[in-house]
Amino acid sequence: MIAIGLEGSANKLGIGIIEHNTETGVVKILANIRHTHVTPPGTGFLPRDTAVHHREYIIPVIKEALKTSNIKIKDVDVICYTKGPGMGAPLVSVAIVARTLALLWNKPIVGVNHCIGHIEMGREITGADNPVVLYVSGGNTQVIAYSEHRYRIFGETLDIAVGNCLDRFARILNLPNDPSPGYNIEQYAKKGKKFIELPYTVKGMDVSFSGILSNIETIANDQLSNNQCTPEDLCFSLQETVFAMLVEITERAMAHIGSKEVLIVGGVGCNLRLQEMMAQMVEQRDGKVFATDERFCIDNGIMIAHAGLLAYRTGFVTPLEKSTCTQRFRTDEVYVAWRD
Repeated sequence: MIAIGLEGSANKLGIGIIEHNTETGVVKILANIRHTHVTPPGTGFLPRDTAVHHREYIIPVIKEALKTSNIKIKDVDVICYTKGPGMGAPLVSVAIVARTLALLWNKPIVGVNHCIGHIEMGREITGADNPVVLYVSGGNTQVIAYSEHRYRIFGETLDIAVGNCLDRFARILNLPNDPSPGYNIEQYAKKGKKFIELPYTVKGMDVSFSGILSNIETIANDQLSNNQCTPEDLCFSLQETVFAMLVEITERAMAHIGSKEVLIVGGVGCNLRLQEMMAQMVEQRDGKVFATDERFCIDNGIMIAHAGLLAYRTGFVTPLEKSTCTQRFRTDEVYVAWRD
């Protein structure tokens, strides 16, 4: 069975084509093409401009994916798209294309939860069996574990996501958005020599990042101009603080469910320092950390195709009249029929 997946919940436009061999269980990635809306340094991306980007590039990217996969339209069994969560205008732009293709090609359509896509692609690529999942991106921060056909949320951010905190601080420092602000924060942090104490805000199983961002912005305004610290020191201090918070709540979830596996997914999951800190904790519990590289950590179409095809194989189809989008679509709302 072959699925094409369309992802466009934020500034990454991704088209993926995947094949599931239902007899052998082998999963084959046929195409994973992405195009990013990059804005000037010191700026973020607006929903309207991002939607314009997606509308401009989606047809060429689909054509490239079909060419790369070397398949015909008749070979496609189902069209999958990101239903949410995400930014409204970009989501709608991509959903309209998915709906149009379903009508033109006479194919069924499946709406996919963005987070479920990250989790299932991470499990497939890494071979993680039943891990505690740390989902960290620009729009989401959650600690998740599977139980009784649901991905249960054990802890999450109470305000902004960790990726949003890092991205907004990159804008304060006027760092480039290419390839991503989080990546540039990571490179600066590697050169940091001075640790500056920041608020450490863990509340039970939940975390908060907005106060940390406000505090480090104040420090940047006060201390950078008189050389009390460097941008590299601030990036280092921010990373060490927020990643330590994430490791703490992940360890607590591991202890609660008795798992020895951690799977890190989402765009921030590419960060090697986060992977290193998590590995140090997990090794003390005789466990193992699983993570993927930027092909699968960063938003992509292949994860939507994979999760959508898993659902489709259980008989799930989204009726055309319900092929809408929602900016708020919680991970635990999805019934995971394909797992025991």
